[in-house]
Amino acid sequence: MVMGVSLSPALGRCFRHAIPFATLTLLLLYISIWFFYEWPFALPAQRTQQSGLRGLKLPSPSPVLSSLLSFPAGVQSCNPEGPLPSQTGPAARPLVVPEKEELPCLGPHGALGRMVSPFLACMSPEGDVALSQYLAGWRELLRFLTPLGTVFAFATSEAFNKVTDLEARVHGPNASHYTSLMTMITWERRAGLLQRPGTEPRHSAGSSGSRTLLLLHRALRWSQLCLHRVATGTLGGPDAGTQCGEAYSTALAPHHPWLIRQAARLAILALPSRGRLLQLACPGTGEADARVALARAAGVLEDVYNRSQGLLAGHGLLQLA
Repeated sequence: MVMGVSLSPALGRCFRHAIPFATLTLLLLYISIWFFYEWPFALPAQRTQQSGLRGLKLPSPSPVLSSLLSFPAGVQSCNPEGPLPSQTGPAARPLVVPEKEELPCLGPHGALGRMVSPFLACMSPEGDVALSQYLAGWRELLRFLTPLGTVFAFATSEAFNKVTDLEARVHGPNASHYTSLMTMITWERRAGLLQRPGTEPRHSAGSSGSRTLLLLHRALRWSQLCLHRVATGTLGGPDAGTQCGEAYSTALAPHHPWLIRQAARLAILALPSRGRLLQLACPGTGEADARVALARAAGVLEDVYNRSQGLLAGHGLLQLA
């Protein structure tokens, strides 16, 4: 009997079960209303401008919500107090992949490093080649090549004279016209030092800096090809002498008379073995690291060669000598 009204047993059981259900419904409605009025206004007022999730301070729940979110003894909350593990410790630091330590021979005190640095610096963002840095790179290249064997000494003796000739122009009375490959070509063409198509030059092209640089340019190609093939040659394949001889036939032999070609081929016979060349190029390292360093240096020489090749070809100067 409820409030003086007699109920059937079945209806009484339903009524008794409906009371807890109605209570739970009202409680959930209360929580929903609390979230609707409290949550949207609490968050913006307590969020700092650049703190992201770490600067977010949640409002304190009501006593009813606290009782609902409480956990029995021995049960751990899924949202413990304090920062989440993913927000602290090593995981919060940016992922940094360690780089392999630079090889000493490519550093500022290594022979390859001293050579590569000015050659990299000579390539301007505008697409030109700075002559002072280009010649500084050549000085280091000559210093690197000379101890490697007779064949390199044979080639570097002539290159040394050409570098000296160009340095005299870079630091001479017309130095302002020899700051870069482009300024040199432009000024020497205007001054009549270069042969124009269909006309005779007013002065001999043999005295032009452009012709001297073209000869150095070809020698740079041979040096680059030789060093690259020494660095990348396979075990059991052609030896270093054969590969440097092939590089000579590609880059320099077409421009040399017969007598010089024969002398160069004889000098190539005295070239040290690949292992010895790698040891001289990158002392104190294993063969694999020495190959990597030498290939990287040869890649820089190739970049300089390609830059100069494009400029010389664009002005029709590849047949100047």
